[in-house]
Amino acid sequence: MTDKGSAAPSPQPTVPDRKRGLWALAVLAGIQLLIVVDASIVNVALPAIRDDVGFSLQDLQWVITAYTLAFGGLLLLGGRLADRFGRRRMLVAGALVFAGASFVGGCADTAALLVATRAVQGVGAAVMAPAALALLMRVFPAGRERTVALGVWAGVTAGGTALGLILGGVLTQVLSWPWVFWINVPVAITAAGVAVIVLPAGEGNRADRIDVAGALTVTGGVMALVYGLVRTTDKGWASTETVVALVAALVLLAVFGALQVRLDDPLVPVRLLRNRTVLGADVIGLIFGVAIYAVFYFLSIFLATVLGYSPVRVGLAFLPMTVAIALAARVAGGPLAWVRPHRLAVGGSLLVALGVGLLMRIGPGVGYVGTVLPGVVLAGLGLGLAFVPLTAAAVSAADPADGGIASALFNAGQQLGGAIGLAVLTTASAGRTSRLVADGEAPIAATVAGWSFGFGIAAVIALIGAVVAAATFTPAAVHPMRGGR
Repeated sequence: MTDKGSAAPSPQPTVPDRKRGLWALAVLAGIQLLIVVDASIVNVALPAIRDDVGFSLQDLQWVITAYTLAFGGLLLLGGRLADRFGRRRMLVAGALVFAGASFVGGCADTAALLVATRAVQGVGAAVMAPAALALLMRVFPAGRERTVALGVWAGVTAGGTALGLILGGVLTQVLSWPWVFWINVPVAITAAGVAVIVLPAGEGNRADRIDVAGALTVTGGVMALVYGLVRTTDKGWASTETVVALVAALVLLAVFGALQVRLDDPLVPVRLLRNRTVLGADVIGLIFGVAIYAVFYFLSIFLATVLGYSPVRVGLAFLPMTVAIALAARVAGGPLAWVRPHRLAVGGSLLVALGVGLLMRIGPGVGYVGTVLPGVVLAGLGLGLAFVPLTAAAVSAADPADGGIASALFNAGQQLGGAIGLAVLTTASAGRTSRLVADGEAPIAATVAGWSFGFGIAAVIALIGAVVAAATFTPAAVHPMRGGR
């Protein structure tokens, strides 16, 4: 196995022996699981964190948003660093940063320190994620090995969020909330050590320049955008703070776009965005990020505060979704591996839209089995079916030299979709609740109606994902069994 980063094209890699290949898949999938789980593991612990650390209800979402924002905002830079300095090297460096931030996060006794450590965790994740996916596509050649690897990867990516809720509930109730951070430390350090042994070393292409200006403008633009959207909840759209943040976001993102067109070594090569299949996969990944975060954020709070579920029970309520994702990803990467990717992508998006739409039926007196269960199972099946072709298209359809940045774009879409989508949906939900309370609705009923409204918006966005999949994934789109461009 060799990894030359973005060096000259080399023959297709092969896995030297089955045992080494299994270890490589285990460490890469484990890294991805660690990253995805950490985006959701704190959800169930939020009430305990609020009481112990002293967050206001409005600022509590920053415990989640700080991580997803730093992660999504820096993923493009992380992908370029992996291509330039070597993917294994950056994977190990990111894992160690992640471990250190996790330890400090568990020790945090102020809101500012906890949010800061969550952001540093996001930095570590932004370095690890693109390197891990690029290594997976490099290590496993097109054919059965890659199909199986992508099935595992897709299941981990789509199901890790639900698993994080389950694990977060158990740790918070049995131990205490700091353990949702401390559990990362031995896992990240072990993964870094195993990666050095089983993954290919590569020097990358040191001739590539790093687009620092592009990294700063896109990160600053995204942060300003999310901050502005979040502040609309309590400041309103017309406030000076909101307007300044949103205008700054537009200016910074416009500058980023201009830089990418003009620079010789941009952070995001324009050729990637001109690739119809890659662009479609990235857009659908962003849309799925919106839907996934809406489900987990609104539903976890609903189960805990309205239905009175304990942290463990909240986590277990998402277990059927995790199982559905794993089974669907297995089907998509196994018996249905020869089904054309566009059908899986379109069908999966439709199932996600239907599942999220069914969650609009939540209310103070509803039951889990009749109202929540059908929605989470259908959404899980859709995510599992769609993630295999989406992951293959996002990376395999790109030039091998762009493997790191291509995987970064796909991951960035999901994380930024989650951060921006959560900001938009919480704002819309809060607005709907305020209007209902003003009209005389009981506070609890109005709050639940606001969450239901958020699910409705997320379902419509998921339907748009199906349209994007139908428009961009042609029958000849890249396939994990056949590889190609």
